Amino acid sequence: MGIVSINDALRLAQEADLDLVEVAPTARPPVCKLMDYGKFKYESALKARESRKNQAQTIIKEIKLRPKIDPHDYGTKKSHVERFLRQGDKVKVTIMFRGREQSRPELGFRLLQRLAGDVEELGFVESQPRQDGRNMIMVIGPHRRKSEARSEARAERAVRDAQHPERAVSRSRAADAANAASAAVRDADAGEQPAGASEPAEAASATEAASATEAASATEAASATEAASATEARKTTGDAQPRPASAARAGAARVAAAPKASARG
Repeated sequence: MGIVSINDALRLAQEADLDLVEVAPTARPPVCKLMDYGKFKYESALKARESRKNQAQTIIKEIKLRPKIDPHDYGTKKSHVERFLRQGDKVKVTIMFRGREQSRPELGFRLLQRLAGDVEELGFVESQPRQDGRNMIMVIGPHRRKSEARSEARAERAVRDAQHPERAVSRSRAADAANAASAAVRDADAGEQPAGASEPAEAASATEAASATEAASATEAASATEAASATEARKTTGDAQPRPASAARAGAARVAAAPKASARG
C-alpha cells in the first residue's frame, strides 16, 4: 500500500475489521501490517508447539565409578552406559578417588579408556578425561540423535504389539486409567467433585460406621465375658479368698467392742 499516515492506516484497519500490527519497528519508516492479531498469535503458538514436539532434548546421565571397582560392578555400570547411549543421551562418567587413591590418577584414566573402548560402537568420547578435584570426569556422546533413537524405539514397540496384541490392549488401558486419574486431580484442584464421586464416599462412610459399631459390640461382649468369669471365680473360691484390709479392721473393731458391752450388762 506504500507509505501512509498513522491515521489513514488505522482507518483502513477499522474498515477491514482487522488489527494494525507493527512488524518491523526498527525500519525507517516502520513497517505495519493489517491482520487478525488473535489468529496470528494462535498460529504462532501452534507452530511453536509443533517445533517443540519434533525437537528432542538431550539429557546428560551420570555414572560414578571407583578406581578399584569389582569386575561384576563394572559390567553393571557398563550396561547402564550402553542403555543410555542407545536412548540417545550423553553420559558423564565420574571416577571418585579417596585417600591414597588420589596419588594414582592413572588408575582412573585407564579405567575410563577401557570403558570408552567397550562402548565405542554406541558412542564416542566427547570430552577427554580431566581431573576435577578428587574426581576424574569424561563425557561420552551417542552416535545417533535422540529423535532417531525414539523413532526406532517406537518401531520396535509397534512390532512387539503386532506380535502380542494383549500387550497393546493392556498399555492402552493403563494410559486410559492414567488419563482418568490426571483428570480427577485437575478437577480436585479446580474445586469440582467428579461425577459419581459422592456415592463411593457415602458407601465408604457407611462401611466405616458399620465397622466401628461391630468393634464396639465386640469390646462390650468381651468386657461382659470377663466380668462373668470374675464373678464365677469369686463364687468358687468363697471365703478362701483374703478379705480386704478395711473388712479386717471392721471385724477387729467388733471383736474388741464385744467385751465392753458384756461388762456393762
